[in-house]
Amino acid sequence: MSADPAAQPSPAPDVVRHLYVHVPFCPTICPYCDFHVLTRRAGLVERYLERLEVETAGLAATYRVDLDTVYLGGGTPSFLRDAELQALVGSVRRHLGWGRLENTLEVNPGTVTPERAAHWRALGFDRASVGVQSLDDATLKFLGRQHDAQQAREAVTTLIGTGFRVSGDLITAVPGQPLESDIQGLLDLGVGHVSAYTLTIEPGTEFARRGVTVQEEDERRGFEQTEALLTARGLTRYEISNYARPGQESRHNLAYWQGRTYLGLGPGAAGHYPADGGGPRAADVLTVRRTNPHLHEWLTGEAGEPEAIDAPEFVTDALFMGLRLRAGVNLGDLSRRSGLDVPQVYAAPIAANVARGLLTLDGEQLRATPDGWWVLNRVITDFLEV
Repeated sequence: MSADPAAQPSPAPDVVRHLYVHVPFCPTICPYCDFHVLTRRAGLVERYLERLEVETAGLAATYRVDLDTVYLGGGTPSFLRDAELQALVGSVRRHLGWGRLENTLEVNPGTVTPERAAHWRALGFDRASVGVQSLDDATLKFLGRQHDAQQAREAVTTLIGTGFRVSGDLITAVPGQPLESDIQGLLDLGVGHVSAYTLTIEPGTEFARRGVTVQEEDERRGFEQTEALLTARGLTRYEISNYARPGQESRHNLAYWQGRTYLGLGPGAAGHYPADGGGPRAADVLTVRRTNPHLHEWLTGEAGEPEAIDAPEFVTDALFMGLRLRAGVNLGDLSRRSGLDVPQVYAAPIAANVARGLLTLDGEQLRATPDGWWVLNRVITDFLEV
């Protein structure tokens, strides 16, 4: 591959501004879930919090950190008891600080009370991502959710009333789901952001063992119907699966899609790190990716293996994530960040996918079309083959 001699590799800025914390504990395991989650057992949360304190201190000693966003995901972070969540936040604040722009807590509707919502706000969370999934009791029962539609409505109303920016999660393409009423009902509650994902049957899940299937035509119908319903109500589809009113976009998730560095804290957490890691940087390495092991290995102090990201992988990663955004990817900026002349090196796959109607190129701005979004993995494969 040829590089633009005028564009020297530019690694991601050394200061890390985003933190993801994985809380793996859940009240129950949903039949479609393939994340690293487990039910709590005696003493396990205490050991988790002790190990988290050590890992947080280690990240602070290794990287320059000035946080804009913090995101607690899982699992079910809101399943932690009040004192446990306070201890977790204390570890983060003590060693890494807190997000200036946005601090998100993933919330199960069944864990919300006015008192707990006020406690979460007092800890510094200002955004809640609520696992509504549906406002139809039959759909929730099929999905194995422990809350009912009324609990979901009350949870969202309580959180908004406590001052949270609220995002509601929906699962689409569920057999028999009244998707239109789900969407209208969620928006009527006043959420400013919706994340809508089609039901996916992953190997090893309970749904896979039961032989549950999702037909591609149902998946696509849900994909298209969701966009039509949400945009008609004034939300913008700013990413394949995410819709927001102006100013309500997830700042934390935008960091992922824009290829920024971020810390990953906790078992199973993935991080995207500056290449120097507090020391000298290899000339051909732009960033480092690392995923922590699962809980029991993580509790022993085991760390994930670092994966060095060179310029070609940096570019394909940035395209795969950035083309999920309606805004797309600026190829000039990507050339400066990677040191590769991206329009020249990837001219063939760009031209081929523009001709197929899967991408558009407007000056330096490369975007996926709606058809391109539907087959984005296939589009990126063309870039990997250069």
